[in-house]
Amino acid sequence: MQTVAQVLIGLVAALHTYFLVLEMFLWQRPPGRALSGFDADTARLTAPLAANQGLYNGFLAAGLVWGLVIGSLATQVFFLVCVIVAGAFGAATANRRILVAQAVPGALALGAALLAA
Repeated sequence: MQTVAQVLIGLVAALHTYFLVLEMFLWQRPPGRALSGFDADTARLTAPLAANQGLYNGFLAAGLVWGLVIGSLATQVFFLVCVIVAGAFGAATANRRILVAQAVPGALALGAALLAA
């Protein structure tokens, strides 16, 4: 179960790294615009907000990787709970898809980590 937990945590970290790239660097390009549904002008106007959001996703990914590298369950749990809370908040305030894309994977990884402990 430990291996499953580590793989799931790694996948959540990779997902948040992808969010970082999408929001910080691709927001005004087709992948970012497809995700947001924004036209070119709206994507340009919201790019600084998306970049800030992407940076926070990068911090989540870094924290998860750090937790894996040092083997700290407490660090892994902390950052996975942050992922889940951010996903729930995003679903409540921005788009319900965020719950499935962010909170659910975080919850699955958290469950696996706790079961493996």
